[in-house]
Amino acid sequence: MSQKKITLAIRTLYGLYPYKSSMIGLESLGDPSENWDIVETIGKGTYGEVYKVTNKKDGSQAAVKVLDPINDVDEEIEAEYNILKSLSNHPNVVKFYGMFYKSDNSSGGQLWLVLELCNGGSVTELIKSLIMHGQRLQEPVISYILCSALLGLQHLHNNRIIHRDVKGNNILLTAEGGVKLVDFGVSAQLTSARLRRNTSVGTPFWMAPEVIACEQQYDSSYDARCDVWSLGITAIELAEGDPPLAEMHPVKALFKIPRNPPPTLQKPEQWSRSFNHFISQCLIKDFEARPSVTHLLEHPFVKQAHGRDVALQRQLAALIKEQQEVGCKTKTRHKRINTRKTLIVESCPDDDLVNLEFLDEEIIISHLQKRYDDLQVYTYVGDILIALNPFQNLSIYSPQFSKLYHGVKRAENPPHIFATADAAYQGMVTFCKDQCIIISGESGAGKTESAHLIVQHLTFLGKG
Repeated sequence: MSQKKITLAIRTLYGLYPYKSSMIGLESLGDPSENWDIVETIGKGTYGEVYKVTNKKDGSQAAVKVLDPINDVDEEIEAEYNILKSLSNHPNVVKFYGMFYKSDNSSGGQLWLVLELCNGGSVTELIKSLIMHGQRLQEPVISYILCSALLGLQHLHNNRIIHRDVKGNNILLTAEGGVKLVDFGVSAQLTSARLRRNTSVGTPFWMAPEVIACEQQYDSSYDARCDVWSLGITAIELAEGDPPLAEMHPVKALFKIPRNPPPTLQKPEQWSRSFNHFISQCLIKDFEARPSVTHLLEHPFVKQAHGRDVALQRQLAALIKEQQEVGCKTKTRHKRINTRKTLIVESCPDDDLVNLEFLDEEIIISHLQKRYDDLQVYTYVGDILIALNPFQNLSIYSPQFSKLYHGVKRAENPPHIFATADAAYQGMVTFCKDQCIIISGESGAGKTESAHLIVQHLTFLGKG
């Protein structure tokens, strides 16, 4: 058997990520009413409504994200403010005009983030509108958009900032065909003492495998190349209108991404070899082997935009104008999550709660009760196995069952503790890494018996 080991542990995790209070005082921010008038609503952001505003002094227009109501500046808002304040001086990063606070004692105050108005919409809106009308973005235009995004990311990475939520909806377009990165609410600062991060955050379909791994393996980390993976997924989105796995519930996608092979275009033969190769380079699963944004700027697919940027910008501007005249507006359905703060769980067929469309205590108990009445004592929640003590002997622990669960895909058999033990063993052998199985439960729940059953299956596998 491998020298790596499987550990059984019972432990409680709490207080791992204490919140650090904000350094920005609301009282220090100016009143937006002195400078800006709201014209119309233009969208909805991560935190609140987005409006078009006009400057009272010079008539210039901007966009404002209004966070309403608010009593304090939380860590994500503060991160976005600090990045915009110091790094928005780049042609491919949205310009920042300031943060303001409008107090209201009765309903709570409003925080205003005033940004450059990108009235061309997002690249997601553009591609969905094109596809709806039987068209698609041509590769040179895709190359121009990706080149612009890479330049913006290079600016961030050179200043030790990881975006962590690169996707079509966070790449905005100006009416003139400019390309701007936006939404830095979950961006992270890398320091000399901390060159990697270990918080699992982003929009599920675009999240890199190493970012997802941080939710399950607390010793995992990642660096700025997680943005490269997200850009590869965005490249597929620009070609096809949706990211891979878009038809799945986001949490199920989180379980699939680390386990599936790197995604590709659905019909690669319809696209150039250069575009396919660019995507494959972005989507190398081992981030240590994945190229940086600086290396990707030298990729042949991206370099085709060099020297043609003015013409391609005009071509993109014409496309934007054409689609806006058609008047097709699409709404995104992909939400960002921070899995350390938010656990979205919706579940699939009977044996996995990850696909339940609605989730509350009553639904979970009802679902488990129904299975328990049918003597189905095991239920998955993604990688977690719920075991209900049947208080009777069940004939499902014989060597024949160990053979049934040996080295097969989890979906091929009903939930079982042998599947959990088998997954740990296969992970140990395949990746040569220690594995840990945490067993938790109330007194009498069956923790000791579960540990015995895991050891029984491991003994079968190790022939010891």
